[in-house]
Amino acid sequence: MNDDLLALGARIDRTNELLQRMLAEVAKTPSTHAIFVDAGYLYAAAGRLAVGTEDRRSFDLDTEGLIEALIDRARTIFADSRLLRVYWYDGARRRIHTSEQQSIAELPDVKVRLGNLNANNQQKGVDSLIRSDLESLARHRAISDAALLGGDEDLVSAVEAAQGYGARVHLWGIEAPEGRNQAEPLLWEVDSQRTFDLDFFKPYVSRRTALTYDAAAASRPSREDVRFVGAQIAAKWLAARGRESLVELLPGHPYLPGLVDQDLLVEAEGMLQYSLRGQSDLRRALRDGFWEHLQTQY
Repeated sequence: MNDDLLALGARIDRTNELLQRMLAEVAKTPSTHAIFVDAGYLYAAAGRLAVGTEDRRSFDLDTEGLIEALIDRARTIFADSRLLRVYWYDGARRRIHTSEQQSIAELPDVKVRLGNLNANNQQKGVDSLIRSDLESLARHRAISDAALLGGDEDLVSAVEAAQGYGARVHLWGIEAPEGRNQAEPLLWEVDSQRTFDLDFFKPYVSRRTALTYDAAAASRPSREDVRFVGAQIAAKWLAARGRESLVELLPGHPYLPGLVDQDLLVEAEGMLQYSLRGQSDLRRALRDGFWEHLQTQY
Protein backbone atom coordinates (compact mmCIF):
# COMPACT_ATOMS: atom_id res chain seq x y z
CA MET A 1 0.00 0.00 0.00
CA ASN A 2 2.74 2.44 1.00
CA ASP A 3 4.69 1.61 -2.14
CA ASP A 4 1.63 2.35 -4.27
CA LEU A 5 1.12 5.70 -2.54
CA LEU A 6 4.76 6.58 -3.00
CA ALA A 7 4.57 5.70 -6.72
CA LEU A 8 1.38 7.76 -7.11
CA GLY A 9 2.97 10.71 -5.33
CA ALA A 10 6.02 10.49 -7.62
CA ARG A 11 3.81 10.53 -10.70
CA ILE A 12 1.89 13.56 -9.40
CA ASP A 13 5.15 15.38 -8.69
CA ARG A 14 6.36 14.57 -12.21
CA THR A 15 3.11 15.82 -13.73
CA ASN A 16 3.32 19.06 -11.77
CA GLU A 17 6.90 19.54 -12.90
CA LEU A 18 5.93 19.09 -16.56
CA LEU A 19 3.02 21.55 -16.17
CA GLN A 20 5.33 24.14 -14.63
CA ARG A 21 7.78 23.75 -17.51
CA MET A 22 4.99 24.11 -20.03
CA LEU A 23 3.64 27.25 -18.36
CA ALA A 24 7.13 28.69 -18.27
CA GLU A 25 7.52 28.09 -22.01
CA VAL A 26 4.13 29.66 -22.74
CA ALA A 27 5.11 32.70 -20.69
CA LYS A 28 8.26 33.11 -22.78
CA THR A 29 6.39 32.76 -26.10
CA PRO A 30 5.73 36.24 -27.56
CA SER A 31 2.19 37.25 -28.46
CA THR A 32 1.50 37.36 -32.19
CA HIS A 33 -0.80 39.67 -34.13
CA ALA A 34 -1.95 39.90 -37.73
CA ILE A 35 -3.60 42.69 -39.73
CA PHE A 36 -6.62 41.90 -41.91
CA VAL A 37 -7.48 44.55 -44.53
CA ASP A 38 -10.73 44.58 -46.49
CA ALA A 39 -9.42 46.54 -49.50
CA GLY A 40 -12.93 47.31 -50.76
CA TYR A 41 -13.73 49.12 -47.51
CA LEU A 42 -10.30 50.77 -47.45
CA TYR A 43 -10.52 52.22 -50.96
CA ALA A 44 -14.10 53.42 -50.54
CA ALA A 45 -13.68 54.98 -47.08
CA ALA A 46 -10.20 56.44 -47.63
CA GLY A 47 -11.18 57.82 -51.05
CA ARG A 48 -14.30 59.42 -49.62
CA LEU A 49 -12.36 60.93 -46.72
CA ALA A 50 -9.26 62.17 -48.58
CA VAL A 51 -10.51 63.15 -52.06
CA GLY A 52 -14.30 63.05 -51.80
CA THR A 53 -14.98 60.00 -54.00
CA GLU A 54 -15.23 56.23 -53.62
CA ASP A 55 -14.37 55.62 -57.30
CA ARG A 56 -11.00 53.87 -57.42
CA ARG A 57 -10.35 55.24 -60.89
CA SER A 58 -10.37 58.79 -59.56
CA PHE A 59 -7.44 58.52 -57.15
CA ASP A 60 -4.16 56.73 -56.50
CA LEU A 61 -3.41 54.87 -53.29
CA ASP A 62 0.18 54.36 -52.16
CA THR A 63 -0.49 50.86 -50.90
CA GLU A 64 3.12 50.11 -49.99
CA GLY A 65 3.42 53.24 -47.87
CA LEU A 66 0.02 52.69 -46.29
CA ILE A 67 0.75 49.06 -45.40
CA GLU A 68 4.02 50.13 -43.76
CA ALA A 69 2.10 52.76 -41.78
CA LEU A 70 -0.44 50.17 -40.61
CA ILE A 71 2.37 47.82 -39.56
CA ASP A 72 4.04 50.64 -37.62
CA ARG A 73 0.78 51.53 -35.90
CA ALA A 74 0.21 47.89 -34.94
CA ARG A 75 3.74 47.71 -33.57
CA THR A 76 2.87 50.59 -31.25
CA ILE A 77 -0.51 49.19 -30.19
CA PHE A 78 0.71 45.61 -29.70
CA ALA A 79 4.01 46.58 -28.12
CA ASP A 80 4.88 43.14 -26.73
CA SER A 81 3.76 41.24 -29.81
CA ARG A 82 5.28 40.22 -33.12
CA LEU A 83 3.65 40.55 -36.54
CA LEU A 84 2.64 37.36 -38.30
CA ARG A 85 1.70 39.10 -41.56
CA VAL A 86 -0.74 41.48 -43.26
CA TYR A 87 -3.65 39.85 -45.08
CA TRP A 88 -4.97 41.96 -47.97
CA TYR A 89 -8.42 40.99 -49.26
CA ASP A 90 -9.64 42.32 -52.59
CA GLY A 91 -11.75 41.34 -55.59
CA ALA A 92 -10.59 40.56 -59.13
CA ARG A 93 -12.15 39.23 -62.31
CA ARG A 94 -11.90 35.43 -62.22
CA ARG A 95 -9.57 35.94 -59.23
CA ILE A 96 -6.72 36.95 -61.56
CA HIS A 97 -4.36 39.47 -59.95
CA THR A 98 -4.27 42.97 -61.40
CA SER A 99 -0.86 44.61 -61.77
CA GLU A 100 -1.48 46.57 -58.57
CA GLN A 101 -2.46 43.43 -56.67
CA GLN A 102 0.66 41.69 -57.96
CA SER A 103 2.79 44.54 -56.60
CA ILE A 104 1.10 44.27 -53.22
CA ALA A 105 1.59 40.49 -53.16
CA GLU A 106 5.33 40.98 -53.67
CA LEU A 107 5.67 43.12 -50.53
CA PRO A 108 7.30 41.45 -47.51
CA ASP A 109 4.95 40.15 -44.80
CA VAL A 110 1.87 40.60 -47.03
CA LYS A 111 -0.51 37.91 -48.25
CA VAL A 112 -3.03 38.87 -50.96
CA ARG A 113 -6.29 36.91 -50.95
CA LEU A 114 -8.74 37.44 -53.81
CA GLY A 115 -12.48 37.10 -54.05
CA ASN A 116 -14.34 37.57 -57.31
CA LEU A 117 -15.89 40.63 -58.98
CA ASN A 118 -19.29 40.42 -60.65
CA ALA A 119 -20.50 42.44 -63.64
CA ASN A 120 -21.30 45.37 -61.34
CA ASN A 121 -17.78 45.41 -59.87
CA GLN A 122 -19.09 44.10 -56.55
CA GLN A 123 -16.85 41.89 -54.44
CA LYS A 124 -17.98 38.31 -53.91
CA GLY A 125 -16.45 35.87 -51.43
CA VAL A 126 -14.15 38.30 -49.61
CA ASP A 127 -15.97 38.10 -46.28
CA SER A 128 -15.81 34.30 -46.31
CA LEU A 129 -12.05 34.44 -46.96
CA ILE A 130 -11.59 36.74 -43.98
CA ARG A 131 -13.63 34.44 -41.76
CA SER A 132 -11.72 31.36 -42.92
CA ASP A 133 -8.33 32.91 -42.18
CA LEU A 134 -9.34 34.48 -38.88
CA GLU A 135 -10.88 31.25 -37.61
CA SER A 136 -8.01 29.04 -38.78
CA LEU A 137 -5.28 31.24 -37.30
CA ALA A 138 -7.12 31.58 -33.99
CA ARG A 139 -7.87 27.84 -33.81
CA HIS A 140 -4.21 26.95 -34.30
CA ARG A 141 -3.09 29.61 -31.79
CA ALA A 142 -1.10 31.32 -34.55
CA ILE A 143 -2.33 34.74 -33.40
CA SER A 144 -3.42 36.21 -30.10
CA ASP A 145 -4.68 39.51 -31.56
CA ALA A 146 -6.26 40.42 -34.90
CA ALA A 147 -6.51 43.97 -36.21
CA LEU A 148 -9.41 44.04 -38.67
CA LEU A 149 -9.74 47.01 -41.03
CA GLY A 150 -13.25 46.73 -42.42
CA GLY A 151 -16.85 47.71 -41.87
CA ASP A 152 -19.23 45.12 -43.32
CA GLU A 153 -21.80 43.51 -41.03
CA ASP A 154 -21.01 40.17 -42.68
CA LEU A 155 -17.69 40.22 -40.80
CA VAL A 156 -19.48 39.65 -37.48
CA SER A 157 -19.34 35.88 -37.94
CA ALA A 158 -15.58 36.09 -38.61
CA VAL A 159 -15.09 38.02 -35.37
CA GLU A 160 -17.18 35.52 -33.40
CA ALA A 161 -15.28 32.57 -34.87
CA ALA A 162 -11.88 34.00 -33.89
CA GLN A 163 -13.04 34.99 -30.44
CA GLY A 164 -14.40 31.49 -29.90
CA TYR A 165 -10.82 30.21 -30.02
CA GLY A 166 -9.52 32.85 -27.61
CA ALA A 167 -8.18 35.49 -30.01
CA ARG A 168 -8.94 39.16 -29.40
CA VAL A 169 -10.26 41.11 -32.40
CA HIS A 170 -9.61 44.85 -32.69
CA LEU A 171 -11.66 46.77 -35.25
CA TRP A 172 -9.86 49.48 -37.17
CA GLY A 173 -11.92 52.01 -39.08
CA ILE A 174 -11.57 55.09 -41.26
CA GLU A 175 -13.07 58.41 -40.27
CA ALA A 176 -16.36 59.07 -42.07
CA PRO A 177 -17.09 62.64 -43.25
CA GLU A 178 -20.73 62.04 -42.32
CA GLY A 179 -22.34 59.37 -40.15
CA ARG A 180 -20.68 55.95 -39.92
CA ASN A 181 -19.07 53.65 -42.45
CA GLN A 182 -18.97 50.56 -40.19
CA ALA A 183 -21.95 48.40 -39.25
CA GLU A 184 -23.13 48.75 -35.65
CA PRO A 185 -23.36 44.96 -35.02
CA LEU A 186 -19.67 44.74 -35.96
CA LEU A 187 -18.80 47.57 -33.56
CA TRP A 188 -20.67 45.79 -30.76
CA GLU A 189 -18.92 42.46 -31.30
CA VAL A 190 -15.22 43.39 -31.33
CA ASP A 191 -12.88 43.71 -28.33
CA SER A 192 -11.72 47.25 -29.13
CA GLN A 193 -12.20 49.99 -31.74
CA ARG A 194 -9.83 52.49 -33.30
CA THR A 195 -10.43 55.08 -36.05
CA PHE A 196 -7.81 56.56 -38.38
CA ASP A 197 -8.35 60.17 -39.39
CA LEU A 198 -7.63 62.29 -42.44
CA ASP A 199 -4.10 63.17 -41.34
CA PHE A 200 -3.21 59.48 -41.28
CA PHE A 201 -4.34 58.92 -44.89
CA LYS A 202 -3.35 62.21 -46.52
CA PRO A 203 0.19 61.10 -47.45
CA TYR A 204 -1.09 57.97 -49.23
CA VAL A 205 -4.13 59.15 -51.24
CA SER A 206 -3.94 61.53 -54.21
CA ARG A 207 -6.47 62.50 -56.85
CA ARG A 208 -5.66 61.52 -60.41
CA THR A 209 -5.40 64.17 -63.10
CA ALA A 210 -8.43 63.91 -65.36
CA LEU A 211 -7.80 63.01 -68.99
CA THR A 212 -8.87 65.89 -71.19
CA TYR A 213 -9.51 66.14 -74.90
CA ASP A 214 -9.34 69.05 -77.31
CA ALA A 215 -12.62 68.57 -79.11
CA ALA A 216 -11.88 71.33 -81.58
CA ALA A 217 -8.61 69.72 -82.65
CA ALA A 218 -10.08 66.26 -83.14
CA SER A 219 -12.39 65.28 -85.96
CA ARG A 220 -15.72 63.86 -84.92
CA PRO A 221 -15.83 60.08 -85.46
CA SER A 222 -18.72 58.54 -87.35
CA ARG A 223 -21.38 56.47 -85.63
CA GLU A 224 -20.00 53.38 -87.35
CA ASP A 225 -16.50 54.10 -86.06
CA VAL A 226 -17.83 54.41 -82.53
CA ARG A 227 -19.98 51.29 -82.89
CA PHE A 228 -16.91 49.34 -84.01
CA VAL A 229 -14.94 50.57 -80.98
CA GLY A 230 -17.83 49.44 -78.75
CA ALA A 231 -17.59 45.96 -80.26
CA GLN A 232 -13.80 45.88 -79.73
CA ILE A 233 -14.21 46.80 -76.08
CA ALA A 234 -16.93 44.17 -75.68
CA ALA A 235 -14.57 41.51 -77.02
CA LYS A 236 -11.91 42.49 -74.48
CA TRP A 237 -14.51 42.70 -71.70
CA LEU A 238 -15.76 39.19 -72.45
CA ALA A 239 -12.24 37.74 -72.68
CA ALA A 240 -11.35 39.22 -69.29
CA ARG A 241 -14.53 38.37 -67.41
CA GLY A 242 -15.89 35.20 -69.03
CA ARG A 243 -19.36 33.95 -69.90
CA GLU A 244 -20.51 33.94 -66.28
CA SER A 245 -20.34 37.73 -66.19
CA LEU A 246 -22.08 37.89 -69.57
CA VAL A 247 -25.01 35.87 -68.21
CA GLU A 248 -25.28 38.34 -65.30
CA LEU A 249 -25.22 41.31 -67.68
CA LEU A 250 -27.73 40.20 -70.34
CA PRO A 251 -30.96 40.54 -68.29
CA GLY A 252 -30.33 44.29 -68.07
CA HIS A 253 -30.31 44.85 -71.85
CA PRO A 254 -30.39 47.51 -73.25
CA TYR A 255 -29.07 49.15 -70.08
CA LEU A 256 -25.57 48.74 -68.69
CA PRO A 257 -24.68 48.90 -64.98
CA GLY A 258 -23.27 52.30 -64.11
CA LEU A 259 -19.69 51.16 -63.53
CA VAL A 260 -19.61 49.09 -66.72
CA ASP A 261 -21.03 51.99 -68.71
CA GLN A 262 -18.45 54.37 -67.23
CA ASP A 263 -15.59 51.98 -68.00
CA LEU A 264 -16.90 51.64 -71.56
CA LEU A 265 -16.97 55.41 -72.01
CA VAL A 266 -13.50 56.02 -70.60
CA GLU A 267 -11.88 53.25 -72.66
CA ALA A 268 -13.66 54.34 -75.86
CA GLU A 269 -12.54 57.95 -75.42
CA GLY A 270 -8.99 56.76 -74.98
CA MET A 271 -9.13 54.66 -78.15
CA LEU A 272 -10.83 57.38 -80.19
CA GLN A 273 -8.90 60.27 -78.64
CA TYR A 274 -12.19 62.12 -78.71
CA SER A 275 -14.59 63.11 -75.93
CA LEU A 276 -18.03 61.53 -76.10
CA ARG A 277 -19.38 63.60 -73.21
CA GLY A 278 -22.61 65.30 -74.12
CA GLN A 279 -22.89 63.48 -77.47
CA SER A 280 -25.85 61.21 -76.92
CA ASP A 281 -25.95 59.82 -80.47
CA LEU A 282 -22.34 58.61 -80.26
CA ARG A 283 -22.87 57.25 -76.75
CA ARG A 284 -25.83 55.22 -78.06
CA ALA A 285 -23.72 53.94 -80.96
CA LEU A 286 -21.02 52.91 -78.50
CA ARG A 287 -23.45 50.95 -76.34
CA ASP A 288 -25.09 49.42 -79.43
CA GLY A 289 -21.73 48.12 -80.64
CA PHE A 290 -20.93 46.76 -77.18
CA TRP A 291 -24.25 44.92 -76.85
CA GLU A 292 -24.29 43.61 -80.43
CA HIS A 293 -20.96 41.87 -79.96
CA LEU A 294 -21.97 40.35 -76.63
CA GLN A 295 -25.26 39.05 -78.00
CA THR A 296 -23.51 37.31 -80.88
CA GLN A 297 -21.40 35.41 -78.34
CA TYR A 298 -24.29 34.20 -76.19
